[in-house]
Amino acid sequence: MTQSQDILLSARGINKRFGAVVAAEDINIDVPRGQRLSLIGSNGAGKTTFVNMVTGYLKPDSGRISLVGEDITALGPRQITNKGVSRSFQIPQLALEMNVLDNMLVAQACGEGRLSFWEPAYSRQRVDAAMYLLERFMLQDHARKKVAELPGGVRKLLDIAMALTGEPKLLLLDEPTSGVSVAEKYPMMDTISEALNSTDVTVLFVEHDMDIVLRYAERIVAFYSGSVLADGKPTDVLADDRVKQHVTGHFAAAGSESC
Repeated sequence: MTQSQDILLSARGINKRFGAVVAAEDINIDVPRGQRLSLIGSNGAGKTTFVNMVTGYLKPDSGRISLVGEDITALGPRQITNKGVSRSFQIPQLALEMNVLDNMLVAQACGEGRLSFWEPAYSRQRVDAAMYLLERFMLQDHARKKVAELPGGVRKLLDIAMALTGEPKLLLLDEPTSGVSVAEKYPMMDTISEALNSTDVTVLFVEHDMDIVLRYAERIVAFYSGSVLADGKPTDVLADDRVKQHVTGHFAAAGSESC
């Protein structure tokens, strides 16, 4: 296998401006298959802009984004999802009045493009597949519970399980520990990590909690003012003086809102 075949996601020469604001400047990132990569940066650094361009919600002004060698720069969000990119949001996108299993079944049907009044979401095969994912995320005991009754950490797990119903190649997690209690976040991340380790999915996650990043990422890309400030092993990136000055020094004072 050649080096190019090992690269799942490639962003080359990505630039994006909003008027006078530089949101992305000459971004070059290659993500190998199976990697667990964390994007860090203070508010407005460009992390979320980058994720939005990868998922098709924003278009770069210039540059190229490719998935498994295929140019996806001009594709829309639904087309990119169909290519194998899935996303879990900072605020879980759940139907609160439905139960956990029904949320999973709707996610399955949407991913298959089969959600309609004419074809029911329920079938034995779909229920079995949904329950298999729920078991991997330790959610099987919540299957018949209404989502509105669940704590934040369980809702996050459900949102990520739903994102995996389409068996994506690339999973993007937007601040998975945001809004989750201190008591919940490590058990939740352990559950996510164990569930994802049983797949070959590549994971790119935005996170402000550096303890979480150190524990669960194998690589960090640090953003600052729309540019990549540092890229490498977590201990090396977090030891970088520029990262200390422009990134981690901001977290203690500025909170954890995404950019």
